Amino acid sequence: MDAERAHKIGFKGIRLVHSVGAGRLLERFTAPPASLQTAALGLTFPSPFGLAAGFDKEGHGIEALTELGFGHVEVGTITGQAQPGNEKPRLFRLIEDRAVINRMGFNNDGASAVAPRLKAARAALQRRHANVRPVIGVNIGKTKVVELEDAVEDYLISARGLAPAADYLVVNVSSPNTPGLRLLQNVETLRPLLKAVGEEADKSAGRHVPLLVKIAPDLTDEDIDDVARLAMDLGLDGIIATNTTISRDGLDSATEKVEACGAGGLSGAPLKNRSLEVLRRLKSVTQDRLTLISVGGVETGQDVQDRLDAGATLVQGYTAFLYEGPFWAARINKELARNRRKTR
Repeated sequence: MDAERAHKIGFKGIRLVHSVGAGRLLERFTAPPASLQTAALGLTFPSPFGLAAGFDKEGHGIEALTELGFGHVEVGTITGQAQPGNEKPRLFRLIEDRAVINRMGFNNDGASAVAPRLKAARAALQRRHANVRPVIGVNIGKTKVVELEDAVEDYLISARGLAPAADYLVVNVSSPNTPGLRLLQNVETLRPLLKAVGEEADKSAGRHVPLLVKIAPDLTDEDIDDVARLAMDLGLDGIIATNTTISRDGLDSATEKVEACGAGGLSGAPLKNRSLEVLRRLKSVTQDRLTLISVGGVETGQDVQDRLDAGATLVQGYTAFLYEGPFWAARINKELARNRRKTR
């Protein structure tokens, strides 16, 4: 089956379970153990493991996804204007590599349409979880038709509309699927963007909304250092590392199959080593001054623990969810809790 169609069917199934009320019963088996509660970004997360941006692009299934055991769900990427994304097909599985290539292109309904869904989900989670509720992150990006010189105002549209309903906000400047977007990772361009988004988010929400930036694995080590120093200089709350890669090195899949997929960002198991390298480099520069969220090639509870040991406070996954199925997060939480009991 076409990968994007399979994703939509699977996601509808997850939402159906929630809509008929079965999610509450499911939570008895999938809820993270209390021992996994994690303090970060001024918030308490039920588990350090969450779902990365890209799965729920428009906030349609936040409650349903938290019922599967994710400690947080990062919604998006959301843009200032609604857009259909790139032409299909645009999502491809590389099963031999447990990887995915995508060039979705930020397909979403736009900030004004997504904001009410976020607000409703946040209120519902607050009602259901009196003490520690799952956290909602919001990932924002640039609308494709907006020129780079107008990017700041475009991001501000999203920040203005979405920050009031977000527990934390992520500026995505690292997707390879929006032309020119990665140029915004240059520190001279990134500084005014992050400064403006942070100010607008706090103003719109009437409180401090933790702000993070998501970076690519394809940055040079020097560029990674520069972004880390910039984040500390601006007083950002954290960095998410990493987004998908444009590299196709070291894949087991046949070359002709990979080439047939075309352009796009590669995610999944092949990204594991580089993602870990970037995390360690960020940790060495920032020490404990920023919250680091690690994503890329995470498949098992041990992978999550390795990221935590390397300096991450939170860990995200996405691609392995497509391969492992709906109880993936619950299995990871159980493995993390079991490891913690052994080390006491």
